[in-house]
Amino acid sequence: MSNMLGKLQELQEQMAQIQEEIAQMQATGESGGGVVKATVNGRQQLLKIEIAKEVIDPNEAEMLEDLVVAAVNRAIERTKELADGRMGEAARSMLPPGFPPII
Repeated sequence: MSNMLGKLQELQEQMAQIQEEIAQMQATGESGGGVVKATVNGRQQLLKIEIAKEVIDPNEAEMLEDLVVAAVNRAIERTKELADGRMGEAARSMLPPGFPPII
C-alpha cells in the first residue's frame, strides 16, 4: 500500500512539473500571410502582437481587427496542440513495460 502511495505522489509531482512546462511554452499564430502575428503562452495568455506597418490603414480597421483575432486564435490552438502532445508523452512514459500503447 505504501508503495502505491509513493507512486501516486511521484505521479502528482511529475504532473505538476509537466503543467509548469506547458505554462512556459509559447506559440505564435499568423494571419494575412504573416502580416499579423500573435504570441501566446501555455496558459493561453496573449504575450505579444506584431502588426506589419503596411497593413495599418485607418480605413481598414475592421480587416485589421479580424486579422488580429485570427492570429490570436491560431496561437491559442497551437499552444493547446503543444500541451496535448506533452501530456500524451507523459502518459505514455508512465505506462508499465509491455502495456499496450495509448492511441
